[in-house]
Amino acid sequence: MTEAYQGFQFQSLAGEWRAGGGDETIRVTNPYTGETLTALRAATAADLDQAYRKAAEAQVAWAQTPPAERAALLHRVVAIFDARKDEIIDWLIRESGSTRLKATIEWGSARGITLEAASMPARAHGMTMDSDVPGKENQVDRRPLGVVGVISPWNFPLHLSQRSVAPALALGNAVVLKPASDTPVSGGLLIARMFEEAGLPAGLLSVIVGSGAAIGESFVAHPVPALISFTGSTPVGKQIGTIATGGRHLKKVALELGGNSPFVVLDDADIDQAVKAAVFGSFLHQGQICMAINRIIVDQSRYDEFVAGFVAHTQTLRVGDPAAGDTSIGPIINPSQLEGLQQKIATAKQQGARVLLEGEVDGQLLPPHVFGEVTPDMELSREEIFGPLVGIHKARDEAHALELANATDFGLSSAVFSGDPERGARFARQIRSGMTHVNDMPVNDEAHMPFGGEKNSGLGRFNGNWAIDEFTTVQWVSVQRAPRQYPF
Repeated sequence: MTEAYQGFQFQSLAGEWRAGGGDETIRVTNPYTGETLTALRAATAADLDQAYRKAAEAQVAWAQTPPAERAALLHRVVAIFDARKDEIIDWLIRESGSTRLKATIEWGSARGITLEAASMPARAHGMTMDSDVPGKENQVDRRPLGVVGVISPWNFPLHLSQRSVAPALALGNAVVLKPASDTPVSGGLLIARMFEEAGLPAGLLSVIVGSGAAIGESFVAHPVPALISFTGSTPVGKQIGTIATGGRHLKKVALELGGNSPFVVLDDADIDQAVKAAVFGSFLHQGQICMAINRIIVDQSRYDEFVAGFVAHTQTLRVGDPAAGDTSIGPIINPSQLEGLQQKIATAKQQGARVLLEGEVDGQLLPPHVFGEVTPDMELSREEIFGPLVGIHKARDEAHALELANATDFGLSSAVFSGDPERGARFARQIRSGMTHVNDMPVNDEAHMPFGGEKNSGLGRFNGNWAIDEFTTVQWVSVQRAPRQYPF
C-alpha cells in the first residue's frame, strides 16, 4: 500500500488533481471538534464542462475494454478497501461525524457494492429474439449509457457515492461525481484516490466540489451526461427531475429521496426484540439516515409496555465523541441542521406531543428526544426528521396501524413486528413502500437487493440487477439476412 491519503487540497478534475477555478473556498470541518480538515477552492461551470467532456472522450475506449479487465479493476478497488480500512473509517468519523460503529458499517456497505459491481460486466447481457419478418434476425444489445452524473449526500457519503460510481464504471460508463460540500473527501476524493490507485484510466472519474447554487443546475442540464443519479431531499430531487426531463437535453434520472419510515408493532409482537430494533433503527448515525425510523406505531394493547422499554433502552445510549468505541450518538453534521432539529423539537412540544425523553444540546451533540401521543397531523409525523428525534403513535388495532403507516407522502423503507411471521408478511405487502422488513428495522441495505422507494421517495432502484438496468441502455439491432419483399 502506498502512503496514506493525506491533504486533499485539490479536486480530481478531468484527469488531473488541481484546484477549482472559483473564488469561493469550501472549508471542511470535523462536526465534533470544529477542526478544519481541509479547504478546497470551489469548482466552476467551466471546470464542470471540462470534466464532462473529458469523461465523454475517455468513455469511448473504456466501453470497449473487455469485461474481465473492468471486473479486475473493481476487484483491485476492493483490495484497497481492505488495505485502507482504518484510514477510510477514520475519515468517515472525522468528516461526517460517524460513530465508529456506523463508519465501520458504511465501510462494509461501500466495499460490498464494489464487490457486487465487479460481477456486473459479465452479467450485462443482451438477447436474440425471433422476428415476424421472414429472414430477419433481431438482436437486443445492452450498452453503457455513456457518462453518468452522480450527486451524493453527506450522511452516508462513501457508500451513497460508491453505489452509483462502482456499477456505472463497471458497466463501461464514465462518471462525474459531485459530493456534498460537508463531506467532499469521504464522499468523493477518497473514491477517486482508490480508483486511481487501482489503475482506472485518467478522465473516467472526476470529482467536482462546488456549491449547488454555483454548479448544481449546470451539472444536471449539461448536454453530456445521459443519466443523473441523485440521493438527497425530495424537493431538490423534484427540481433535478424537472431539469433533466424538461430541458433541452433529455436524460434519465435515478432518484433516491426522502423517507418517513414507519415501524409498526402489532399486538402479538416480541416487545423486547421490537424495542432493540426500534432504538437502533431510530438513532444509528444520530437518525441522519433516509431509512431511519420516523414514526413508531404501536397497538394500544402493547403501547405502555413498549414505551417503557424504548425509553429505558434509549437512556443507555452514550452521547459523545464519535471516535470512542462505546459512543452511540455522535454530532449533528452542521449548525444549520442542528438548528432545524431544535425547531422541530419546539414545534412538537407546541403541537401537543408528550415529551418522554429529552436532553440538552452540547456543541453539535443533540441527545435523543422521544415523544409520545403523536398524531398524524403533527409535523413530527408528516415530515422527514433526519435527526435523533422520534414520535410514537398509538394504534387502535391492526387496520388502524396500517392506515397510520400509509398516511405519508413518502414510501422508502418500513418495518413491522409480529409474533406470526406470515401475519407480518401480509401486513408488509400492504404498506406502500419500496422496502418493508418483518421483525427487523427499516435501516437495511444489501448490495444485491433492490434499493429504492415509492411515492415522493424516488424513482428507480439501485443495487444488483436493478443497477445494471439503471446504468445501461438497450439497442435493437436487426439484420435482414434474406431480401425482404416490400409492398411498393
